[in-house]
Amino acid sequence: MSFPTSSLPAFVIPPLDQSLAAALQAKIDNKTKPIGALGKLEHVALQLGLIQQSLTPVLQRPAMLVFAGDHGVVEEGVSPYPQEVTRQMVMNFLAGGAGINVFTQQYGMRIRIVDAGVCHEFSAHPELIRAKVSMGTNNFLKMAAMSSSMCAQALINGHKLAQAEADAGTNIMGFGEMGIGNTTSASALVAVLCNLPVEQCVGRGTGLDDAGVAHKADVISQAIARHQVDSSDPLAVLETFGGFEIAMMVGAMLGAAERRVALLIDGFIATAALLVASRIAPAILEYCIFAHCSDEAGHQLVLEQLQAQPLLNLGLRLGEGTGAALAYPLVQAAVNFLNQMASFESANISRQDAS
Repeated sequence: MSFPTSSLPAFVIPPLDQSLAAALQAKIDNKTKPIGALGKLEHVALQLGLIQQSLTPVLQRPAMLVFAGDHGVVEEGVSPYPQEVTRQMVMNFLAGGAGINVFTQQYGMRIRIVDAGVCHEFSAHPELIRAKVSMGTNNFLKMAAMSSSMCAQALINGHKLAQAEADAGTNIMGFGEMGIGNTTSASALVAVLCNLPVEQCVGRGTGLDDAGVAHKADVISQAIARHQVDSSDPLAVLETFGGFEIAMMVGAMLGAAERRVALLIDGFIATAALLVASRIAPAILEYCIFAHCSDEAGHQLVLEQLQAQPLLNLGLRLGEGTGAALAYPLVQAAVNFLNQMASFESANISRQDAS
């Protein structure tokens, strides 16, 4: 493996400092409600307090980073949509017409569209970040999706981008993606890294029929057999089967967590990127809020591998970061109840009878 690790950031993510955990839990339990009555919101409140090391956490400058890239494996017929749709959807994002635009605007989230590797040269736009590594990946059925240097560049670009957002004041960040063929890439990553049967990791993506799903699984199985990648080497697996948008998302997640930013994790593609990131720096999982369980076949499996408890299950499979955006008001609710809800003492309400 010739990955140029000397050129990569250290990706040092410390486990969360637990010194405030008891005080935060006591504050949560002292709100005017039965203990545990707000369910997962209580866990999110505790988690945000630990990330920010504060009894009164706040959400500042929420951002949604949407990474776009094309995939060479599309030439194997793994998607019902042509590759051109990646470019078209990026244009739709920039015009404000996509689902992620609607939801981020609704919830006051800043959106940035990142060209990680779309097979098109875009004109300048205020919401577009041009970070292209190359005009799409190779067909991973025939060769590695990207070279070591390209994979490293994608990781570095994502890392720098997320840290720039954090340095500008963002302390909660969502991650979305667009790339025709990227469920094929994500399925391969999950199957290899988790040592799962390919058939369990493959879903309908943008709308494959049963025959299409079977063909997609066959393409991935052939590629895995061809490459024989060491599953204990996450960078090698990413280089072989990943997409530029996925690799850049990996770098961005790691960079954000290094800055103590809370990470809103979207659906299958974003969770596959997180899976790679967690094999590089396991403590990143402590900074993650899992937005939802998507309707893509492999997503529940990878959530189980990560021992994640998602906030929502709405049958979503759109990607773009839409599930993360939809979960954001629940995160706001967790912060607000922690900071604004009365305590038993302040409301002069009797506690549960201990007897």
